[in-house]
Amino acid sequence: MQEFSTPSTLTIGDKVTTITRIQNLRRDRPTLPLFKRQGDSGHWLTVTAGQFAEEVDAVAKGLIASGVGPGDRVGLLSSTRYEWSLIDYAIWRAGATTVAIYETSAPDQVEWILTDSGAKLLVVENADHQAKHSAVISAATALQETLVIDDGAVAELRKRGADVADSALDEREAGASSSDAATLIYTSGTTGRPKGVVLTHANFLAETEAVKTSVASGLEEGKSTLLFLPLAHIFARVVAVGCVENGVVLGHTSDIPNLVENLGVFKPNYVLSVPRVFEKVYNSARQKAVDGGKGNIFDKASATAIAYSEALDAGGPGLGLKIKHAVFDKLVYGKLRAALGGQCEAAVSGGAPLGARLGHFFRGVGIPIYEGYGLTETTAAVTANNEEHTMIGSVGRPVPGVTVAIADDGEVLLKGPMVFGGYWQNEAATADSLRDGWFHTGDIGTLNDGFLFITGRKKELIVTAGGKNVSPAQLEDTIRAHPMVSQCLVVGDQKPFIGALITIDPEAAPGWLERHDLPATTTMEELAANPLLRAEFEEAVKAANAKVSAAEQIKKFDILSTDFTIDTGELTPTMKLKRNVIHDTYKQAIANLYS
Repeated sequence: MQEFSTPSTLTIGDKVTTITRIQNLRRDRPTLPLFKRQGDSGHWLTVTAGQFAEEVDAVAKGLIASGVGPGDRVGLLSSTRYEWSLIDYAIWRAGATTVAIYETSAPDQVEWILTDSGAKLLVVENADHQAKHSAVISAATALQETLVIDDGAVAELRKRGADVADSALDEREAGASSSDAATLIYTSGTTGRPKGVVLTHANFLAETEAVKTSVASGLEEGKSTLLFLPLAHIFARVVAVGCVENGVVLGHTSDIPNLVENLGVFKPNYVLSVPRVFEKVYNSARQKAVDGGKGNIFDKASATAIAYSEALDAGGPGLGLKIKHAVFDKLVYGKLRAALGGQCEAAVSGGAPLGARLGHFFRGVGIPIYEGYGLTETTAAVTANNEEHTMIGSVGRPVPGVTVAIADDGEVLLKGPMVFGGYWQNEAATADSLRDGWFHTGDIGTLNDGFLFITGRKKELIVTAGGKNVSPAQLEDTIRAHPMVSQCLVVGDQKPFIGALITIDPEAAPGWLERHDLPATTTMEELAANPLLRAEFEEAVKAANAKVSAAEQIKKFDILSTDFTIDTGELTPTMKLKRNVIHDTYKQAIANLYS
């Protein structure tokens, strides 16, 4: 069994929790900026460590007054906003455990999470959330109360806690331990019923310290980042805690349609996101260039950026490439950097594979993306690329304290202080995942000089009728590079050949129709049947097929008139394909590929 470890000297005291940093800053550096929150006028207002600590205490007292005891579970269902982090820390200050719930979760998922966790209190963002889940809220027997952020939940908790003495908080702090459960995060459920991952304060602190040591450039005090991923996802949650632990100013937004505008105003030094966001930045920029008659220039600029980045790994670019790169920096690359706020020094990608193409492109543009790898069960990153050690296409080397091993069947196995201790009230699932001292990830990968390469998931591997094992990720990634493609699902398990379902990007469609002199009123059904679009998608499929063996190539594909979305249940909140749901919903379309 192949292994690679990165040593660590980190020790976490028994009484150290995520609240310790807040307490220390309140005492030693109360004026240190920790957050920026968006005011009613849209301006970003600074929140100092002292102000945040005061708010956390006031809300925590309200939770205590509401009957929340040490170890109790409190549900939090909201989009990404300042109050999410405030309430999260207040729950910890009260000695309780946050149960993170996606705002996009279906009622039956929310019912399961509330029932399984035994949550005593639920905080939702708005009246719509409360109404959507009213029936399941009533069915959760342990739940005593629901509070609504937009209806003044924070003010109400402050009011309730006004008569709670500081000594009550001191008692909660004295009884707290690094081994206490900080959160329950339910797996996104790409297959099966969600399982509650129990993460402790020690898991969070080990993770943030390891990432600080491994990706030091992204955690400089005084720098800033704008968080737009859902905080129910472990990647976003670790970003939030890591910013507090390291003095990086954190802003929150859930306004994805106006994300570029918000990035332009906030001007973050670091962008931390999932690959689909970087993919959309690339595709949108290319589409805009094509719509303006400059598609050829963009494609040449893109090829130059990729070649320039590849040359950095092979002795450095030659004079001719340097000159071309400098020209395109003025024509194209500067505009791309402006789309991420203009001051972005680096980015971090996680949650799904980024792919070498995007990695080289953005590094060539001047925004290196440090790709990492982790799962909810590992409190996010267990491997990461960084300034000193980068191999684009890989997910980096283990962060300090982590050992990565590749089992005989190719499965990635992990050990480290950020690895969870088990699932909530699910001994069978825990025993299945934690065996022989290793966490069995379910991912397939390889090691090269300590750099981990993820090639797919065991459960996603397609085995054709001819016995060929096919990992769909590489094919799907290449096809999604086409600006008119939104999503792609590769199919073919126990079938004679590989096929694919491809969806159209509705944001790119108007420009495509205009360029091809087609009516703006063209329906998605008509567009999906358009021979010109099919010809373009055939080229995208050919590009994907060129990267794999003949037995792995896509032989037939269908263009769907409807997209896969989070709202319709085909995507997880971090935009991963829910393959089992799509297979069920589009079983006839899949069957037609083989008829």
